[in-house]
Amino acid sequence: MSSCYRVFRFVFYVWFKLYNRLGVFHADKVPGEGGVIVVSNHASYLDPLAIATALKRRATFMAKEGLFKIPLIRTFVASYSLPVRRGSPRPSTIKQAVGRLRQGGLIVMFPQGTRAIGGDAVDVKRGVDIIARMSGASIVPVFIRGTEKALPAGSKLLRPAKITVRFGDPLKAEEGEDISVKVQEAWDILKGQGD
Repeated sequence: MSSCYRVFRFVFYVWFKLYNRLGVFHADKVPGEGGVIVVSNHASYLDPLAIATALKRRATFMAKEGLFKIPLIRTFVASYSLPVRRGSPRPSTIKQAVGRLRQGGLIVMFPQGTRAIGGDAVDVKRGVDIIARMSGASIVPVFIRGTEKALPAGSKLLRPAKITVRFGDPLKAEEGEDISVKVQEAWDILKGQGD
């Protein structure tokens, strides 16, 4: 983990802990080494920051292409993310993700493809299934709660709502199984565990 990444992680961890009473549960379920895909529900623009602070490893995020074009944040986003075209990911992006995973990296994906208003689940896209099968990486589901209240869609002001990040048991993409279904089932279990 680079020193710059450590600094950003520390600053945001302190912020979330003090302002949003951040609670992280079962982060030890994320393997300490080897290729890992962390798959999260998506309720707010705060989600990537909350996950980055909860993880003990450096993460690379799959982020929508539009974020790479915003002047104030594009350099930061490009340093820690891979661009994804919504609806039709480029083969080159999938190849990059698979390459990083085979080299032992950790990638965070939001396979719903968009923020779910109110924190409700929406259909899981199949990109995670493709990348998991090609890379052989473990898949760790994570459910975030509270970011949709801390920074609701359309809001520009942060609110002191409690945020929790809860990790589930690792999954594997088995032959004949739809990993998207397994991810959704894992989210349902994690969501039901409360705060």
